[in-house]
Amino acid sequence: MSKNFTSLGFMSGTSADGVDASVILSNGTDFCEILKEKYYEYDKDLFNQIIEIREQINSSKDLRKYKKAINNLENSITLFHAKIFKDIANETKVELIGFHGHTIYHNISEKISVQLGNGKLLSQLTKRNVVYNFRENDINNNGAGAPLAPIYHNLIIDMKKLKKPVCILNIGGISNITLVDDNKLISKDIGPGNCLIDKWIRENTGKKFDVDALISRRGKVNQVVLEQALEFYEHNMEKNLNKSMDIKDFDNSFIRGLSIEDGAATLTEYTARIISSSIQSLAASSNINNFKILVCGGGRKNDYLIEEIKKSSPKNFIYELIDKQEINGDFIESQAFAYLAIRSLLKLPISFPSTTGCKKNCLGGVLIKS
Repeated sequence: MSKNFTSLGFMSGTSADGVDASVILSNGTDFCEILKEKYYEYDKDLFNQIIEIREQINSSKDLRKYKKAINNLENSITLFHAKIFKDIANETKVELIGFHGHTIYHNISEKISVQLGNGKLLSQLTKRNVVYNFRENDINNNGAGAPLAPIYHNLIIDMKKLKKPVCILNIGGISNITLVDDNKLISKDIGPGNCLIDKWIRENTGKKFDVDALISRRGKVNQVVLEQALEFYEHNMEKNLNKSMDIKDFDNSFIRGLSIEDGAATLTEYTARIISSSIQSLAASSNINNFKILVCGGGRKNDYLIEEIKKSSPKNFIYELIDKQEINGDFIESQAFAYLAIRSLLKLPISFPSTTGCKKNCLGGVLIKS
């Protein structure tokens, strides 16, 4: 009988609003039980520091230019995670930590993906084994370094005994999708998620995001601007095929000059059309006519975005919030990194040619022993 581990997974997503934390009990293969889930919001100062640094890093040269500020921010982020551990460990046993860190730069053409988080320091502070730096080995084996959650998505679908084929659509800052069928596991980044809308709202209102899509719903989609932007995206889409994406791959400058409301509405429609089109392409290339699509991530809470995705999709694509499967859609990625930490400890692969484009099934993560 395989051993089960209690693993704490951390995820700090592109919204930079805070950290999702999940404790799971799993053998790293075919069993997983969720023990605890909790969200921890960054304070305003740390949130602003993350956004500021991320905006300044536009090339590998900037990583060197702002090295001191980056190191200081990394220590702050690590200390924040250590406090979360202390809170959780008071209530729940934790044997292992999966520490994703916060991505500030991801450029696969340069084979660079930087997640801020000091695994050695976190291990010292928590006195636990820590697995971090999940993406580097995949990238070194010609992979895109993302998405990394598909093997966990596959486990969810198997444990829920869902009829295949089925997809899991994660709408975070970037959107990615995993297709699980009896003989295939395919995953890819498919376009923007929340990143464009969030940035527009942040720049124009000072808020972190469009709460309940109230601003977007008040606006009117500018069809001329939208169609031009989509045409430009499609023209340049080939360079985005089979690669992982970063929020810096997209910008919202095409809505400059629109009102806040019209800009938000147009960005929502733009995002929805790209997501829908990408899913249809995946279905066509996989010779699948219909399937269920389980939606997770922060973007699933944007009812307006989900409505527009559905409108742009064929009727035989059934969209359903993953929460209906008795899974909290906010914590899929933190659960995934807890699971990946166990797989890393057991020397099991975490990425595959059909998920990241790596040349062979890849191990991943660096283990720091306490």
